[in-house]
Amino acid sequence: MTFAKPRASMLCIALCLSTIVSPAFSHDPNAHHEHSGTVPLDETAKAYLAENDDAMERMMAAMEVTPTGDVDRDFVAMMTPHHQGAIDMAMAMLKYGKNEQLKRIAQEIIVDQQQEIAAMKLAIGEAPPPSAPAPTQVAPKPPTTGSMDPNMKM
Repeated sequence: MTFAKPRASMLCIALCLSTIVSPAFSHDPNAHHEHSGTVPLDETAKAYLAENDDAMERMMAAMEVTPTGDVDRDFVAMMTPHHQGAIDMAMAMLKYGKNEQLKRIAQEIIVDQQQEIAAMKLAIGEAPPPSAPAPTQVAPKPPTTGSMDPNMKM
């Protein structure tokens, strides 16, 4: 039995995915309504679609890895950008979406995908990404100086 080179297989998968995903996500956000028969998009929807398209393009480009011959490493090299793409798309949903249930799901996607990236890297002996607050969290504001009377007792 002969197998196609891994790069050719990945290219085939990417092409298949792009033909499936392309009509739904790879489009000009400003022209979306002309092709789909829906109402014109507002600025929020256009901005969301543009960010989502950017995330998809970055993901697909980053998934094109040169095979190393190590299936485990190649898997992690391709899955990491795939998971990052899910994080980026979920972040766009949080930024522009309104449905609170979907926003909670997007937050879960972000956390889950970050954990899976870390677990995959650890599994192949690589250091996980540095710990940082999940991007769904608001960073604490630094304390302001001079706002309290230093002589005030608590």
